[in-house]
Amino acid sequence: MRGDEDNHESAHYLRQRRVEGRSRAQGRSRSRSGRHPHCVAVARTGGYASSLRLVATGLSERVHRGLEGLTPGYFALVMASGIISVGMKFEGFAAISWVLLVISASAFAILFYLTAWRFIAYRQATNDDFNDPRRGFGFFTFVAGTNVLGVRLGIEGYYGATAAMLVLSGIVWLVLGYVVPWTAVLGRAERPIVATANGTWFIWVVASQSVAIAAAVIEPVFETGRRELALLAVMSWSVGVFLYAATGVFVSLRLMLYEFGPEELTPPYWVSMGALAITVLAGARIVEMADAPMVHATRELIAGLAVVFWAFATWLIPVLVAAGWWRHIVRRVPLRYEATLWSMVFPLGMYAVAGIYLGQADQLPVVGMIGRAELWVAFAAWAIVFVAMTRHVWQSVLMQARTR
Repeated sequence: MRGDEDNHESAHYLRQRRVEGRSRAQGRSRSRSGRHPHCVAVARTGGYASSLRLVATGLSERVHRGLEGLTPGYFALVMASGIISVGMKFEGFAAISWVLLVISASAFAILFYLTAWRFIAYRQATNDDFNDPRRGFGFFTFVAGTNVLGVRLGIEGYYGATAAMLVLSGIVWLVLGYVVPWTAVLGRAERPIVATANGTWFIWVVASQSVAIAAAVIEPVFETGRRELALLAVMSWSVGVFLYAATGVFVSLRLMLYEFGPEELTPPYWVSMGALAITVLAGARIVEMADAPMVHATRELIAGLAVVFWAFATWLIPVLVAAGWWRHIVRRVPLRYEATLWSMVFPLGMYAVAGIYLGQADQLPVVGMIGRAELWVAFAAWAIVFVAMTRHVWQSVLMQARTR
């Protein structure tokens, strides 16, 4: 019995020593930290909350900074995604076409919201873009993007959406057609203005031809307004042709008369080819329209010029590729993501769709074959630029906000 009591007392003694040891350890911990362990946990929680607030603040700053500097020509993303979606629809790749349509529509909604927000919150930055001939013509990407998306929806049978978007884009096209040239070009005190001409000026042509295509798409559907739609299509197509000639002269003078380095050879110069391609597509759609006074009077002229414009667009492609080689390989200008890259992807897609459609409309199988091959080149370029854009947004907005 005595042995059992001794064992019991020994066990009790050991337990008491362990408790006292833990108490001394906690006391030392409190003396080192000056806080109770519960207080330390609370402090850590507060630190996490403070870190989250810092991340949120940094993210907000990055978003507002990016919004203030938003490129007016970012709707070229909508244009590129929409036109390649049209080409994939023509070629029977319904799944790819549908994904591109969703991306195009989502990009349109996001960019429309951001542009409106920028116009309200950063009015001075928007005015500066309107007054800058190097950036002001980028606003015409809204017109072209709206119509490209509207035409794609019309292919799915949503002609009401196409008509509504045509009304919106037509009004903006008329307003910008007078505002941008005046504020960005004619209203500037600095001379000569031709020194500021660049590839973005061709987007005015693309906007005009996009109005013609949208009008031609819904012309067979709306019986009561057929003549008016035919008049709008022919008029905007004709305006686009003359604008291309004038812009070509201005840009050519810029290249010949003023110093021109690889830094100035930006992706929007590809729009010089894309403007011809959309002129070809618009002409082919007008030729297929039902007889109306304006269409009947110009059908043969437009059909012939469409082939001529396609040939010139084809001739420009090697020139533009060589210019890119000179810029990035010979002169070693780094190739990194910038929003204007979408102004290069869109012409590739537009050239493909124009070739496919012209080959069918005018019974030119070689033209159609070239367009089908070009479609996959355009899709590959779209995928590369889309991945680069996603990576750029992730690194420049989200990651930098987390590392503050």
